[in-house]
Amino acid sequence: MAERTVVMHTEETRIARWASQLRPIVELAFVALTVTALACGGIAWLSGSRKVADVSWITGTVLAVVPAVVWVGMALRRRRLGVDVIAVLSLVGTLLVGEYLAGALIAVMLAGGRALDAAASRRASHDLRALLERAPRFARRRTGTQVEVIPLSEVTVDDLLLVGPGEVVPVDGRVVDVVAVVDESALTGEPVQVERGVGDPVRSGVLNVGGAFELRATATADDSTYAGIVRLAQQAGAENAPIVRLADRYAAWFLPLALLIAGGAWLASGSAVRAVAVLVVATPCPLLLAAPVAIVSGLSRASRAGVIVRSGGALENLGNATTLVMDKTGTLTMGQPRVVDVVAAPGDEPTELLRLAASVDQLSPHVLAEAIVTEALTRGLPLTVPTDVREEPGRGVTATVAGRRVFVGKLPVDTVGSGWARGVINRAQLDGAAIAWVCAESDPVGAVLLRDPLRRNAPRTMRRLREAGLNRLVMLTGDRAEPAREVATVLGLDEVYAEQSPADKVAAIRSERRHAVTVMVGDGINDAPALAAATVGVAMGARGATASSEAADVVLTTDRLDRLADAMDIARWSRRIAVQSAVVGMSLSLVAMVIAAVGWLPPAAGALLQEGIDVAVILNALRALRGDPATDVQVSAQTGQMLRRFSAEHDQLRDDLGQLRDAADLLVTAPDAAALESLITAHRLLVDRILPHEQAEESQLYPALAHPLGGGEATATMSRTHAEIQRLTDRISAHLSLAETSGAIQADQVDDLLACLYGLYALLRLHFVQEEENYFTLAEDEPVAPDGI
Repeated sequence: MAERTVVMHTEETRIARWASQLRPIVELAFVALTVTALACGGIAWLSGSRKVADVSWITGTVLAVVPAVVWVGMALRRRRLGVDVIAVLSLVGTLLVGEYLAGALIAVMLAGGRALDAAASRRASHDLRALLERAPRFARRRTGTQVEVIPLSEVTVDDLLLVGPGEVVPVDGRVVDVVAVVDESALTGEPVQVERGVGDPVRSGVLNVGGAFELRATATADDSTYAGIVRLAQQAGAENAPIVRLADRYAAWFLPLALLIAGGAWLASGSAVRAVAVLVVATPCPLLLAAPVAIVSGLSRASRAGVIVRSGGALENLGNATTLVMDKTGTLTMGQPRVVDVVAAPGDEPTELLRLAASVDQLSPHVLAEAIVTEALTRGLPLTVPTDVREEPGRGVTATVAGRRVFVGKLPVDTVGSGWARGVINRAQLDGAAIAWVCAESDPVGAVLLRDPLRRNAPRTMRRLREAGLNRLVMLTGDRAEPAREVATVLGLDEVYAEQSPADKVAAIRSERRHAVTVMVGDGINDAPALAAATVGVAMGARGATASSEAADVVLTTDRLDRLADAMDIARWSRRIAVQSAVVGMSLSLVAMVIAAVGWLPPAAGALLQEGIDVAVILNALRALRGDPATDVQVSAQTGQMLRRFSAEHDQLRDDLGQLRDAADLLVTAPDAAALESLITAHRLLVDRILPHEQAEESQLYPALAHPLGGGEATATMSRTHAEIQRLTDRISAHLSLAETSGAIQADQVDDLLACLYGLYALLRLHFVQEEENYFTLAEDEPVAPDGI
């Protein structure tokens, strides 16, 4: 039975593909026949053969009547009385009153309008089809020294695959041998090349734009990223959304109105020709098809932005939404632990401590160990291969690194001691962070703090979503109330529901739906019921056939939350264009109907006028492909590269900011020689690294952002912060000169130094976050190696 179902599905797919290939040929043939009939009639009329001309024009009219009647019949079968009825009446009317030229012109208009609409739809859905056409079908598997080409369905987990230059990565996997250079634009919408080092994950569907590399498969083809996206793209299209049914809604009043005006013109003038002229200009066959063209254009644009929308209905509902409900973990936060700080014991370096911890954790499968190793590799730290590795589940890993016995993991609180270690514990409790202690020869030498951080683009995305029309932002999470409220406060959310089970989330969604069109955003399997219950479900990041992706109406193919704001902008712009196209076209048709009713517009001229209206409105609908210029912020490739460079510098400077706090802490203890040395170190950080970074932003980055952000005012407040950083640094420099002159820090300097150091520490951290949220999110998240740091 299952095999029979597969065969039937394959046959249906083949027939549908054949029909889609045949349709353009039929449309062109329809246009060619009607144009030929019109042209032959025109030639015969000019040569004086009036009867031959009439026969040619009658033939063209009859050719159009047949498909028009079929279209009306199809609408009636769906219990709809569409505006194609007017086309049939006008064609038949021209035959009855002897206006054969007008009938031929209407036939050409009807055929050309249908062909233009179909071509526009195909153009609009080009990007959706491109996803399907570039899907890989084969893979090259290496076994020993042999490489064989196998069907994609035969790839299994742990297979070693060879990906050649210019090939699409067939399945999800990890790079094995060399750094891979790939183009991820098919998944993320960002037309940039990124590097994936050995051990880094690579998603299927990305293009290899560098040399050949080997890939260790971590998923089968069906479970890989691109397979999930292809399945969604196959369902994407302008389904019968409410906005697409504009033609039927307008037909409810437009058809009777057209008949009333035509009948009134006939009764008032006694001329049936005037009635036919009214019906001719009332023929809006391709006119109202501009609405689905705009919707399909929106679907296409969304796919280019890394958003797969299942249907036109989902796109319209997204454009009408006023309430947004979001999961926290994986949606507003990154969904996996990240290193947020590295604290070293006095006398040790945080960077060396991180390198030591990552070296030990290289062989551990624990999620915290993976985060530590990823952070070290991101910073380009050279790791040492550990020996004599022992892992105690639930506690940590012990290994020998460069002759030292090093432990990374948990320690009982009562064994940690006091001083700097107690400060680490207090900070972890306040920040809701996990601690990975690092011990060398049984003595604690530092700690790595990890937590699931807020997405860098989350605050800016929330502001954009409110600007797009969402007036209620709600967070649903299974997490505890304290961290949930902290996230909600930072993002300015309207409501927080913490410690929610999947059933609780569904109940909350249903409650919100009773009051407004509701969008739910989530990423995990536990979010799937809530996604299905929402008016529009949005899944963060397509990971193959996950439950959340299958239950969602919209899938963000990359884990960038700002793509949701892009989707909202696209949805509202597409809906606006669709309504605009329909209303403007209908209004022009009504004006032409009145003119025809008073006898100023004969049927033939009316047919030409209506053709022009239809073409103009369909072309207007294609504007949805370009997007709303008011919300489209584009940065040049050079500016994007600059943003990524400064973002990478932030990542390296962030942990070093702790030197300012450490210097202040030592001053509080005693303004002795150790405090002076620490102050010198902090000052060197400010002068040698932080100030050059801020000055480069001021002179290079901010001028480059002035144009895309609409002027220099967008960066004015950040420039003022730069000035304050310079002022406080100069103040510390003056204090340091006094201390070096006198040989020690004087008691009357301590309070002001503390204010400067603690103030700079807080100011710089806030300044970094503000720049990252407001500016760095304009570029993709892939960092580049920083210069000079």
